[in-house]
Amino acid sequence: MSENTPPEVPVPEYRPVERFWPYVDLPEQPTAEELASLNPELAEALFGRPKLPFSVSLEFSPFEGAAYTRALDMARASAEYRELGSGSSLRHRARFYPEAALELRDLFELVGPFDSTDVLIDDKPVPYARELWLPLVWMLIR
Repeated sequence: MSENTPPEVPVPEYRPVERFWPYVDLPEQPTAEELASLNPELAEALFGRPKLPFSVSLEFSPFEGAAYTRALDMARASAEYRELGSGSSLRHRARFYPEAALELRDLFELVGPFDSTDVLIDDKPVPYARELWLPLVWMLIR
């Protein structure tokens, strides 16, 4: 036996079935619904930054009162609505484009007083989003 001879490998007496995975019929590519439900930060990390126009998103938690139902209706009527998390960590995210500045202001009047409300510019938290960016967008209201 020389130094270059590979070691002998024992041959198993049985051959495992290739269909051992219980999810054989799943598609290899995600569906359009699965891609749409991805968190924007994760989608950007996986697929790069999409070419979207400037947007302002309001992200808010559930709150008590009749205004919550109205806020949900307004958020669902936005350009893009998404629910993030579940249970006590549930968050609602509504995206608005500049042409919907009035709807953005109306929703912010309902959810803005809560500390849990976040204002995102192009899906990112930026400094002075409430104090500077929102009034700049509201200047588009005619």
